[in-house]
Amino acid sequence: MVRVKIGTDIREYPQGTTWAQVAEEYQSGFEHDILLVQIGGKLQELHKTVRDGSLRFITAEEKPGMSAYQRSATLLMLKALYAVAGAERVEKVIVDFSVGKGFFVEARGAFTVDDGFLERVKAKMEEYVNRKIPIQKRSVSTDDAIELFHDHHMYDKERLFRYRRVSRVNMYSIDGFEDYYYGYMVPDTGYLKYFDLKRYQYGFVLLLPTMGKPKELPEFVPQDKLFATLAESARWGRGTDLETVGALNDTIAAGGMAHLILIQEALQEKKIAEIAAQIAEKKTAKFVMIAGPSSSGKTTFSHRLSIQLEAAGLRPHPIAVDNYFVNRADSPRDAEGNYDYESIKCLDVEQFNRDMTALMAGERVELPYYNFKKGIREYKGDFLQLGKDDILVIEGIHCLNDELSYALPRESKFKIYISALTQLNIDEHNRIPTTDGRLIRRMVRDARTRGSSARETIRMWPSVRRGEEQNIFPYQEEADAMFNSALIYELAVLKQYVEPLLFGIPRDCDEYVEAKRLLKFLDYFIGVSSEDIPKNSILREFIGGSCLDV
Repeated sequence: MVRVKIGTDIREYPQGTTWAQVAEEYQSGFEHDILLVQIGGKLQELHKTVRDGSLRFITAEEKPGMSAYQRSATLLMLKALYAVAGAERVEKVIVDFSVGKGFFVEARGAFTVDDGFLERVKAKMEEYVNRKIPIQKRSVSTDDAIELFHDHHMYDKERLFRYRRVSRVNMYSIDGFEDYYYGYMVPDTGYLKYFDLKRYQYGFVLLLPTMGKPKELPEFVPQDKLFATLAESARWGRGTDLETVGALNDTIAAGGMAHLILIQEALQEKKIAEIAAQIAEKKTAKFVMIAGPSSSGKTTFSHRLSIQLEAAGLRPHPIAVDNYFVNRADSPRDAEGNYDYESIKCLDVEQFNRDMTALMAGERVELPYYNFKKGIREYKGDFLQLGKDDILVIEGIHCLNDELSYALPRESKFKIYISALTQLNIDEHNRIPTTDGRLIRRMVRDARTRGSSARETIRMWPSVRRGEEQNIFPYQEEADAMFNSALIYELAVLKQYVEPLLFGIPRDCDEYVEAKRLLKFLDYFIGVSSEDIPKNSILREFIGGSCLDV
């Protein structure tokens, strides 16, 4: 018999009992389907047999559960698409990037992706869901997997696994349709009740629920500006044969890393110069408003943009919106009673608008400085008066929200959205979430500049993400320009810095599951040195050694 602690219960089960059988006993106590279990700090799929330990059930309300749902739904979609199109007519299907609360999919081959085609694929997916087909898992040797991927024309996966040091690979299949996925799956297709397909641009979006509402599909809201930025990065990767981790590893192994760094940094500088030219052309622009989620590289970008603005004949002056924080004692609190520094109510919006309006009118204004140690706003004789060629470069999470700058005419503002929009995928069916890249950046920077452990950064990350969803992402399409700060080589560099931090997270803490996932993810990359990275690179904001004041 096996002894399992479930909450306050101690239960005994015969050897060979599966977690699915245990979950069935407890399912009535959960609003959402149990998708995985966590036993002794380790995630397991429901087909696994029980073992001694303390058990916790995982639903799609948690990240591991939602990730399992998304992976499984992707396999379901691919199975249906190949069935509808005919496997012999499919050249390639790429699950490319996240857009509009879903995954953008590009399907190439001797078929047309129109509304009728997507209706047939969706109907086939629903048929598979109703049949509750088991999602089977088998382990094969890495060498056999490479041969299998080659035979299936999955050349991205073949390329990837030539760099894998593990001896075996887990393959998943639905009714004979087999693929590799990075992470766990749900037990059968019957769990995948909520999805939709929406035709968009040159492909379609696989729309799936979110952790907050696992039984609801969000409305698909096209994000054309964001899509154009993501698609441009994807096209660049395709044109240089750098779409996947395997391709990046090929470049590193061939000694091409130094050249790749030069190209990527030149490409970013070119983009920054183009944005500066747009601002210079807009003669009415006096306020450059920069916003983006955590660890996007906003500070370095602001400095580099300012340099390009100077080269264009303007005189930029940086202003951090954080200096307009209200005194800490007057700050709003969230539902848990903590200070809600993400809220716009943390800012003295009235004073900000008075100062900016006065500067626009040519008046001399004393700018505030926020003392974060004391939690109060201070004035230290920092006066500013704008001339004809002066321009303010303002950075803050609310800068795209007109509520922050309500008194300023729209024509006086040039809005920029910046984010690290990861253009690299693990392979054609396993995307790298943008949030993973930013989380890794932040762990490295927090450890270096704030003495924060990776465990602390992981613990507070959900709160950071909630703030972004509320205060940044709803306004990103209002930007006049978008800048992708992700560097195609950066995870190979960050790997060296973040792995020791992740290995330092104890196995018995809640953050260990996420740390283990990230370590497994980083194992796909060949690590490289940071010595060839320029001193003004955005990556220097996180690893150190920047020549800019960041």
